[in-house]
Amino acid sequence: MRVNKKYSCLPAEEKGIHIINIRAIEDIGYDQHESTFLNSLSKNPDADCKYGLYFRDGKRKVDYILVYHYKKSSAGKTLARRAQQNDASVRSTKHDQPLPGKGVQLEMGESEPHMDYHEDDKRFRREEYEGNLVEAGLELERDEDTKIHGIGFVKIHAPWNVLCREAEFLKLKMPTKKMYQINQTHGLLKKINSVIQKITEPIQPKVAEHKPQTVKRLSYPFSREKQHLFDLSDKDSFFDSKTRSTIVYEILKRTTCTKAKYSMGITSLLANGVYSAAYPLHDGDYEGENVEPNDRKLLCEEWASYGVFYKYQPIDLVRKYFGEKIGLYFAWLGVYTQMLIPASIVGIIVFLYGCATVDENIPSMEMCDQRNNITMCPLCDKTCSYWKMSSACATARASHLFDNPATVFFSVFMALWAATFMEHWKRKQMRLNYRWDLTGFEEEEDHPRAEYEAKVLEKSLRKEHKHKETDKEKLTWKDRFPAYLTNFVGIIFMVGLTFAIVFGVIIYRISTAAALAISSTPSGRSSVRVTVTATAVIINLVVIIILDEVYGCIARWLTQIEVPKTDKNFEERLIFKAFLLKFVNAYTPIFYVAFFKGRFVGRPGDYVYIFHSFRMEECAPGGCLMELCIQLSIIMLGKQLIQNNLFEIGIPKMKKFIRYLKLKRRRSLDHEEHMKKKQRYEVDYNLEPFAGLTPEYMEMIIQFGFVTLFVASFPLAPLFALLNNIIEIRLDAKKFVTELRRPVAVRAKDIGIWYNILRGIGKLAVIINAFVISFTSDFIPRLVYLYMYSENGTMHGFVNHTLSSFNVSDFQAGTAPNDPLDLGYEVQICRYKDYREPPWSENKYDISKDFWAVLAARLAFVIVFQNLVMFMSEFVDWIIPDIPKDISQQIHKEKVLMVEVFMREEQGKLQMLETWKDKDKKKGENCNNHSPRLSRSRSGSLSSCHSYPLDV
Repeated sequence: MRVNKKYSCLPAEEKGIHIINIRAIEDIGYDQHESTFLNSLSKNPDADCKYGLYFRDGKRKVDYILVYHYKKSSAGKTLARRAQQNDASVRSTKHDQPLPGKGVQLEMGESEPHMDYHEDDKRFRREEYEGNLVEAGLELERDEDTKIHGIGFVKIHAPWNVLCREAEFLKLKMPTKKMYQINQTHGLLKKINSVIQKITEPIQPKVAEHKPQTVKRLSYPFSREKQHLFDLSDKDSFFDSKTRSTIVYEILKRTTCTKAKYSMGITSLLANGVYSAAYPLHDGDYEGENVEPNDRKLLCEEWASYGVFYKYQPIDLVRKYFGEKIGLYFAWLGVYTQMLIPASIVGIIVFLYGCATVDENIPSMEMCDQRNNITMCPLCDKTCSYWKMSSACATARASHLFDNPATVFFSVFMALWAATFMEHWKRKQMRLNYRWDLTGFEEEEDHPRAEYEAKVLEKSLRKEHKHKETDKEKLTWKDRFPAYLTNFVGIIFMVGLTFAIVFGVIIYRISTAAALAISSTPSGRSSVRVTVTATAVIINLVVIIILDEVYGCIARWLTQIEVPKTDKNFEERLIFKAFLLKFVNAYTPIFYVAFFKGRFVGRPGDYVYIFHSFRMEECAPGGCLMELCIQLSIIMLGKQLIQNNLFEIGIPKMKKFIRYLKLKRRRSLDHEEHMKKKQRYEVDYNLEPFAGLTPEYMEMIIQFGFVTLFVASFPLAPLFALLNNIIEIRLDAKKFVTELRRPVAVRAKDIGIWYNILRGIGKLAVIINAFVISFTSDFIPRLVYLYMYSENGTMHGFVNHTLSSFNVSDFQAGTAPNDPLDLGYEVQICRYKDYREPPWSENKYDISKDFWAVLAARLAFVIVFQNLVMFMSEFVDWIIPDIPKDISQQIHKEKVLMVEVFMREEQGKLQMLETWKDKDKKKGENCNNHSPRLSRSRSGSLSSCHSYPLDV
């Protein structure tokens, strides 16, 4: 592999280092050249260092922390014995003066116990790695005298010259001295905006970053040659803590440990246990009486508190503290939650419309009218008897709440809502890119992952006898083919497992319904369907929650064996696998109820059986839409309540309590350590490490699917999603501010692959809702009956039209009810829901013409609905520009101003050059006016007249 040329200005010792990693080194019998081992013990922490936020001198700020384990009991004797043989020279990286510390060098051939063998190996790796960090310009300070027994900390500080160098490498845009006026609205728009600002003032967070700005500093990629462009009056605050930690992390990733022909960056060292953790520090405490004001405390008060749930998020402050990637996540979550407000209002209106018209719905009134005396065929063989259609009155009335003409309108509305949401987010994202100076930002290829380097090294060693140079070695598809095959087989197996579990729940529903029908009282038989549906959905919910956690681990394992090259590739592949498995897991039970239940039942006398004993399930007389609504609501609410909120609150609290108990046990062993005040890095070490944004995005994407995919069956889904997200924003905020270590700030200009997943779900939602309306609900059969078969243009007679007749004498042997007189009279003809010929027809029980007419209407509706809504969505996408007009004008204005700045600088250089030329001419004329003798005697002076150095 080639070394990145971007860092060619580093010291010569680093240029030849190859970034290769191996997980374990068997042989450590090597000579150690210069080793830098900085150790600055502080038994009594000084208040000047603000308890760990600064070095002991109280001036140099701690930008990053490395944590490692050490064993005092086993390693102390070894260190003492070897210290006599080799006293390492330790220097201060800033002033080149010695600091108190020790260096350790392992003798060739010296034998050590097995326990010390690995500890010494790790210690030597740390020594060399920290020495390389010092050569890269960083300043280190060690602290092993902490309250946490056996844990050592290395504090890292990046001086000004290193920050400038790395900022230029990373092309960080920094604010210049030049300020310009932001274009303001005029006329009526200005008045409207001022009114809106006054109305929304109570819900605005009280932070400086959230106030509307009228001026903005011009930004430009930092350059050491153009430092005069930037405002460097306060160098300590020019690079904020987020930027400083990002710069240090970049150095940590590329700095290597190259003893014994292997190479390691910080990711490899963490994976191999050389260091146990690496993280930047929080700005300070967020609670307490004498806490100094800091961004973390401000975020806790104005963002990570349930008391401010009604306020806007201080997104700019979130970005300042956590970086652009996390800032974009919370900005997206805020936009999504805001867009749920109109969807929730329309959903409530649709639901209220169903409630208001339930007494006017003629089909449900006919089903509830006991005078119709419609006798229905048994729901199961032998044990089930005939039943009255009026006994399903409650189900029919409840179905109308969600199965009414307004749901069709709501489906169209939600499809357009999804398209509008995506366009609105793109515009919001562009505004944030402008405000955060990301307009010209392009992501560069990241450093290779530790596992990828290990695989490349392993491949290189295998081919060493064939190829002398292995620098260009990389993994090909042939190397990854076993992993790809494992991925394919594993995903197919997991999908098959999900289908098998859903099939098992179907068997449970069928068998339980039959058992309850036998044992239930006549009054309880009417609630058998609801009971079975509710219990089956709860079982589905529990299985979904369990499999979600299992599938998350399996997706990570499948991605790891693929060995992606960079962290970005790893994240994208992990997201794809996890989303695929979790999507199938969450929606398979819902798809079954929506599109398969009741479709393959058969008819009385010729039912379809599973395992020759269980009849396939039938839909209720009012249709399967009510069951679909129950299924969707319980799974959605259960996942949000249990998995998203309870797990996110309960599990971190439990882990925190376990860590507290462990620390309490350690403190009891050492009373002196217990009495000391904790340093900032000790407090942060006890927090949970940041695990990435994938789980946060995943739960919101699955929720977005619940809101859009089956919204025709559950109009209240946006409302419940809105209520959940109001809590979710503050819950996630509190977790990031108080429960997690501070993550490394990552620059990003968009939400990445999640945007494509959202667009895919939006397109799929149109198709699924079209099929739900046409095949799951009774909307199309009602339209067909109203315009083709109704005698008086009303819905009277619709229920009777959808029911077919069956002669009880045609039952197969052993399937007739055991108690045919259960209703108190003998039944000759029973009814069942289907479009079939009557028993007195020549082609009895065959599919009737009405079935084909309804099927044609359903397919036509799917085609028309899908194309119409897709066209409207594309129209919304086309009519709303991706970049707001004012932002495009501001970006253009920035470019023009930047050109003006450089033109003025160039003109200044030319004027200076002309001035120097004029002075040069005058000097030459003065020299020519001297006498020849004087000129000859002062030839040196004459020549010096024309030797002015010109350095602009």
